[in-house]
Amino acid sequence: MSTDLTAHPHAGTELHRYAEALLTNLAAGATSSGMPTKPIDVPGYWLAPAVEALTLLLDGEEALEPLARAAQRDEQRTALFLCLALAVAGQGDQIHASWLGIAFGELSLDRPVTHGQRALWLAAARGAYGPAGKIFVLRKLDAVASATASEPDRWLRALTPDDPSTVVPPSLSDFPGLAELPELAEPVQAAAQLTRLRDRCVEITSVRENTGGNREGARGNPTGPPGERTTAQNEGNPGNPAGPAAQNEGNPTGSPDGPAAWSGGNPPGPLDDPAAWSDGEPLTVLRHLIGSNEAEGPMSSLGGHLLSDLQPGSHRYQAAIALHVAAPIVRTAAESLVQATQVTPPESVVMPILGHRVTLRPEGPDAESLAAAEERISIDGTPVRGRPWLAYALLALGAVALVIALAIPVALPLAALGLILAAVGGHRLWRRRKREQADAEYVVAQLSELREMAQGAVWALHEYAREAEARAQTATSDLAELTRLLRRGPRAG
Repeated sequence: MSTDLTAHPHAGTELHRYAEALLTNLAAGATSSGMPTKPIDVPGYWLAPAVEALTLLLDGEEALEPLARAAQRDEQRTALFLCLALAVAGQGDQIHASWLGIAFGELSLDRPVTHGQRALWLAAARGAYGPAGKIFVLRKLDAVASATASEPDRWLRALTPDDPSTVVPPSLSDFPGLAELPELAEPVQAAAQLTRLRDRCVEITSVRENTGGNREGARGNPTGPPGERTTAQNEGNPGNPAGPAAQNEGNPTGSPDGPAAWSGGNPPGPLDDPAAWSDGEPLTVLRHLIGSNEAEGPMSSLGGHLLSDLQPGSHRYQAAIALHVAAPIVRTAAESLVQATQVTPPESVVMPILGHRVTLRPEGPDAESLAAAEERISIDGTPVRGRPWLAYALLALGAVALVIALAIPVALPLAALGLILAAVGGHRLWRRRKREQADAEYVVAQLSELREMAQGAVWALHEYAREAEARAQTATSDLAELTRLLRRGPRAG
């Protein structure tokens, strides 16, 4: 049917105002009371009968006739409008099993996720439609998400963003240079990332949803429990007529089967505070649906949404669904981390000690590399200064002056000058000797420190090897716990 309002501009404007006022009331926690009984109808346009059906459903009345008219004019938009509006009102249990299938449409890797699909996804993730709604969204995502499960590192980084700091094991705390060697650092970093991954999955899968509540509380508060009737129970309720495509009884939403994470007949949990919905869904989509002139934001791919939902700081229920969908690739990434922790420590490593590269082996420092380092220290620690010709010259001049002074008694000042020259020359020789002694002591200290550090690093490597065994066992335990969490599902904990 036609959705063009240009033939009825005044009626279309009034209809949009009516729908906007109704949505504002629902978002604020008010009811439809006080609104006109029926909005202005625009011939051939779906919104007026859809709004009329919504107000009747919110008041607990039968809405078969306006639902039929709205579905005849535009079935998909009618279903999307009712699903999102009832979620905003906290009465997502009012929807029929077929409405979600019609409103959601089909996901495809070739097309971005539409704003309507994302809004339904978010509402279902946050409990607006109860367990059956989550099962429906999961099945939709599972049907196409397997092809997005590539590049495990991307999914791993989404769950546990890279930590730029180097993890130093206790065995290497005194030798940070060893902790930075790739062959020693990678197993430690992998074990640390696996632990962070396990903790993140524990955080996501430990979410429990509140259940229960009463119809009146849900009707008066959009953040309260949406009611007592489940989606499946509403299928046969004459007060909640089977709206668009009501004969679609095979829709996944109405199926009692589904992932273990959300199986069971618990009533829908409360929808979260709309103020916490940073992306503005589903109210933003509703406003665009009824004819808002605001431009919609860019759409993202299915994989992009899943990766975003897995990041720390995302809403916990969105993360739970994304983790459930991405569970196979997360498990694969975790297994690769376990393999990285099980690498046998290297037979030898080259470590810079005091600026010199020394090869370390389990039996001790490599003799050749250690000797080369010692020779380099000796050479660098003993600078070439040449002979002290100036000191020798001063001593010689002083001696000559003294001889002349003794031969000629009247040349006493010359004797004093000779003494001064001899004293200066002797002092320079003494200072040179002290510097040579200091150089020798420095070289001895450096050689001693080199040997001590090399031997200590060897013992640290022995301790690292013992830690590696325990680290591999811990990683295996973490993987088993992670696998159990992924199998148990988001409501575990």
